[in-house]
Amino acid sequence: MPKPTADEPYKQEIYKSLFFFLFMSNKAKGSKAERELVKLFTEQSWRAVRVAGSGIGEDSPCDIIAARTGKKGYTIEAKSSKKSTIYISREQIQDFMLFSHLIGLTPVIAARFNREGWLFINPKYLKDTGKYWALSLKTAKEKGKRFSQFFKN
Repeated sequence: MPKPTADEPYKQEIYKSLFFFLFMSNKAKGSKAERELVKLFTEQSWRAVRVAGSGIGEDSPCDIIAARTGKKGYTIEAKSSKKSTIYISREQIQDFMLFSHLIGLTPVIAARFNREGWLFINPKYLKDTGKYWALSLKTAKEKGKRFSQFFKN
């Protein structure tokens, strides 16, 4: 086993800082995307709120809850990616679907791929990969709808 060097604690601190930066950057991006969606709903005369704890851990069953007078309400799981496929853990989708059912709201995946804008899709179109549920850009474009199409006014 190699002997630790004098700068080992310094390296460990750099690794911790890098991990924290990367984690917080992804969380900040997710929070920004969620705020963008809430604004989109609000601009279309819907009421929408971000769920407390969203993006922090396993305790948040969805990202946003939205409703409008005379319309049914929705639970929304927001995902944004620069890649062509979005992966969501089986447990996260299971919790999302169960929560939606328990409170009587319709579950929706809001997906934004790089430079494609938001697409809204029924979770039934997610592909089971074994460990994850996946949504490809191709499927999102074929089965998903833009805000005004999905949430008809």
